[in-house]
Order: sequence, then C-alpha cells, then structure tokens
Amino acid sequence: MTGNGQVDHPGQKQDRDEVFVEFTKSICPVCKVPVDAQVNIRDNKVYLRKRCREHGWFEALTYGDAEQYLESARFNKPGTLPLTFQTEVKDGCPSDCGLCPEHKQHACLGIIEVNTGCNLDCPICFADSGHQPDGYSITREQCERMLDVFVESEGEAEVVMFSGGEPTIHKQILEFIDLAQQRPIRSVNLNTNGIRLASDTRFVAALGERNDVKDRSVNIYLQFDGFDERTHREIRGKDLREIKRRALDNCAEAGLTVTLVAAIERGLNEHEIGDVVEFGLSHPAVRSVAFQPVTHSGRHVEFDPMTRLTNPDVIKLLVEQRPDWFRKDDFFPVPCCFPTCRSITYLVTEGAPGEPDFGVLPIPRLLQVEDYLDYVSNRVVPDYAIREALEKLWSASAFMGTDVTEDRLRVAAEALDCADACGVNLPEAMADLTDRAFMIVVQDFLDPYTLNVKQLMKCCVEEITPDGRLIPFCAYNSVGYREQVREQMSGVKVADVVPNAIPLRQVVEDSPYGSKVAADRDGARGDGDGTR
Repeated sequence: MTGNGQVDHPGQKQDRDEVFVEFTKSICPVCKVPVDAQVNIRDNKVYLRKRCREHGWFEALTYGDAEQYLESARFNKPGTLPLTFQTEVKDGCPSDCGLCPEHKQHACLGIIEVNTGCNLDCPICFADSGHQPDGYSITREQCERMLDVFVESEGEAEVVMFSGGEPTIHKQILEFIDLAQQRPIRSVNLNTNGIRLASDTRFVAALGERNDVKDRSVNIYLQFDGFDERTHREIRGKDLREIKRRALDNCAEAGLTVTLVAAIERGLNEHEIGDVVEFGLSHPAVRSVAFQPVTHSGRHVEFDPMTRLTNPDVIKLLVEQRPDWFRKDDFFPVPCCFPTCRSITYLVTEGAPGEPDFGVLPIPRLLQVEDYLDYVSNRVVPDYAIREALEKLWSASAFMGTDVTEDRLRVAAEALDCADACGVNLPEAMADLTDRAFMIVVQDFLDPYTLNVKQLMKCCVEEITPDGRLIPFCAYNSVGYREQVREQMSGVKVADVVPNAIPLRQVVEDSPYGSKVAADRDGARGDGDGTR
C-alpha cells in the first residue's frame, strides 16, 4: 500500500486493508497549516491520515482498540455553553481559539501557567520549559485578570490548575492561590515536580493551611513517572526517586491530597504502570493516579507515530500487570470531553496492598455506569440524581480530595445494594470515602501528529492566557499558540515546535529549548509516504 492508502494491484480489483470511518480536519505537524484528514481502522486499531501540500503524507496511531473507539460514541454527552466567548469565528477550527462560539464545551478545568522557568530541564516536557533566559513569569495583575476571565466564562468554576514551568519557584505562587480562593473557584490544583515540596516544609504547611479554607481545597498534581532510575533520567533528566518520596511524606504530614501523574512512553516505563497504582494505594497522601501517554508536543524523545501508546494500551497494561484488581470494563470514557480522550474508574478500597485485609473494588462492578452515561440508547434512567453525580465524577473537573467529589461518590453509593463484595465492606467503606475512595485516570492528549478537530472542538481543559483567551489545551500545545504566547510575553522570536518523530529526522533541527523545529532548508518536501 502506498502512503496515501491506495492499493496497487493493476488489472485486478482488491479490497482495501482498512475501513474508512470518518472525515475530519487536522494540521500538518511541520508547518501547522490546517489540512483534511481521515480516520481509518486497520487490524483493530485506529489511525489518522492526512496530507499537506508542501510536506506530504502523515499517519499516526490514535487509538489502540477500534472496538472500544466505536463503542465510546455512546458516551458523548451534549456540551455545555460557557457564559462568555473570548474570540470570534474567522478562519475556523483550530485557528480561532478561544473560546470561539463554535467550541462545543465549557471549561471543566482552567490552566494558568505562571512561568516558563523550571528547576529541571526534563528531556520530556510538553511545555518546553527549563532554564531558558528568554522565558517569562506572570504578574499578580495578570493572574487576577486570568482568574477573572475564567470566572466570567464559568460563573462558579470547578478547578483551576497552576502550572508552568515549575509553579512553585514563582515568588508569588501562594498569593496566586489566595487570589483563586477569593473567587468562586472550588478547587486549586498545583502541578509540580515536587522538588520544593521535598525541601521546604514551611511552604508545604502554607499549602496545607489553604487546603483548610472553608468550601475550598488545594490539591497536588505531582509528576511521578515510576521507580526505575532509567525512567527518571530519561524523562526528568536526573534521579528524583528520593525527592518524590520526601515530597509525598511532607504532603501527608500537612494533610494535602496528591494525584500521581505518570507520563508513560513506549519502551521506557510502560512496565511500571501497575507498580505506580500499588504505590499510590499504599501512601496516605495519594488519592488518585493519572496516566498520560507521552504527548509528542514540545520536548520529548524520538518516537514512532505508528506505535505510540494510546489510552486503551495503558488500560490493557494495567489489567495485565494487576489482573486480580482490574478488568478492561472497569474503565469508562469521560463524556464531558470527546469520549476517546479520557477514561476513568473509581475504586473503593480497604486496607493497603500487602496487608492481610486489603481489598479493592472498582465501582463500575457495583453500578451499571453505562445505564447512566449512555447518551444514545433509548433506555430508562432509574435515578437522575445518580446520573448527575456520575456525570460529574466522570469529568475532567473530578479530583479526589475535594468535598464535591466525595459528595458525588456518596450519591452514587446510595444505589449500591451490596453488604460485602470482593473483600470490601461497603457500608464501612462508604462511611469514610476520604480514606477509601481512589481514582484512576488515563488521558491521551492530542499532538501535532494526532490532532483531530472533531475531538478538539469538545475539549474541556483550557489554557488561560495572559491576554484573556481560553485555548483548548491540545490546540495550545499543537497548533502554535504556546509559541505565540511565549513570544508575546518574552519579546523573543519563538519558532513553532515540530514533533521529534522518526519520519521527520531529515527536516528538523534543535531549537534553543531542546525541542525540534523545522530545518531552514529549501525544497524539503514529502515523498508521499510520510517520510523525508
């Protein structure tokens, strides 16, 4: 088969080796120009194929289980309009972010990147952050404006995440959290590598104090990629294992809840997925784990777009590594975003792994989640209160450790009619969800190879920019908006980043940040099969 999907058998008609599923829009990963694209199924996997007039054909694996991909459409719930839009429709998606009136969903989660500087130079960093001299940090006034834009769009906002760079090195980060808590924003998430949390107990205590503010919470979103030294050095650039453990212990001491966030790359740390969950279930500070197949935006190791990890691959690995705990059908698509973007399950636990009385029970085994989250089938919903609770639980705004999430879990638990199952005493477990509930999230973000406008238009995770826009996270990282904002804020010309993909070896060169940009050479064109 040639690079454009045509089968070459002169004189004899042949069936294609793939099934065409849908037509969509994407971008060229080199020049970022919007292009037509098609979604195809081959060997029970889903691929996105597209062609740029200048750079040729590109193809990437987007979903590792075609059956799950097709079934997930049942969970695509109607979107909710934000209260305001920030931009107009001019050139069409993905060129009008945002949010423009064509966007199909409000913001479950708003992200404020407070700086581009970092106390690490990770080999894998979608934000392309580090010790660069030409970055930027936002001011208090800019933070206030960004928070106000979020509230104007949402009314009562669910979650704001402070990120970077490394947000804990910003001198005003505690002030920024205070500003968020003074507004109708229920929860603050702090996205961090944990270095300051491991060494500055006074800072951790100050975060703990803010977590005690009535009707507000502060949660820690901690990079935690695995346990092997190789994992740390190839993802973060240095061995951080002891630092991560000290950070977690300090968070437990201060009463802070933590989500372990693992970037998973094929051939590197995929064997550690089960170990990360088991460790999380064992540590008193950890209430959830988020697995993110590496987003091939920004800075990352070289990869093959045809063998990249996807959401169902991560779930399959977890089931294989902990078969006594998990099944594939314990995970359900998140309906607020496009349902192939994120999957979630919740666990009720008893004891800790290794203890004689340990038990773990995924809630979908007790409650027919699909009866409530299936938006296509004409079936009777027994209890709309349960459906509403589950919609919020299976949402990008769900973070363990918040009163709101625990209340939603209790509503769902009222539907359970079991005294004891799978080693978990449910009445006792449900009486104290703070200690016994656990969430596992698998999120595959779009990158310049896999960007699909159909998915992007329903994104509910938005970057809040200093100039007052809410830009879908995957567009921000893939289309060139990140470089645009960095250039505006720093006054330094920033070239669009190109994925460090094997097929692009001949047309990319190093950027000043360690990522890749298009090489400055004339006549670089594709040869029709995505190679150069």
